[in-house]
Amino acid sequence: MSRATTTTATVAAFPDAPLPAKAGPTGRRGRVTREERRRRHVVELLTASALVLVPWTVLLGVTLPSDYRVHAWRATWVGFDILLLTALTTTAVLAKRRHRAVVIPALASAVLLVCDAWFDVSLSLGTPAVWGSLAFAVCAELPMAAFLFHRTHALLRRQWAPRQPLDAADGDVRQATEATTGRL
Repeated sequence: MSRATTTTATVAAFPDAPLPAKAGPTGRRGRVTREERRRRHVVELLTASALVLVPWTVLLGVTLPSDYRVHAWRATWVGFDILLLTALTTTAVLAKRRHRAVVIPALASAVLLVCDAWFDVSLSLGTPAVWGSLAFAVCAELPMAAFLFHRTHALLRRQWAPRQPLDAADGDVRQATEATTGRL
């Protein structure tokens, strides 16, 4: 695939993504820059991890028992809920301070809420508690996770938006400040 085709495909798939520089990933004398090399290594690591996870998931699906007695059930769930509480509290504190780092605990909170809903429902299948777990997942955990994903995406788009020159006479200073602060 040519560079032009790759760029066109990237723009079509991700219209809000920044366009690559005209010079490409090479620096002076045609050498690949350190940043481009690091980016490629990260992409390779993530791709390899995803490929290794496929057979591992199949192996678990075939070999794991359908039920298992857990000795640290209480510690597992209390620990998970403490982690979720910490992520949500950190998100609230950073959002109140309008700190740009709010995206990190907000994304962690959203992922933990989805995991919590999944485990609550899947572990209660076949029991009368499944209806309460399902109701809580649909009415509380998943909507909150969706809200956090949506707000984090919006905040990241504003933070990565190209900076416009500020004109204090037009009142754009407040608008530019809001665009770069962590308003969740």
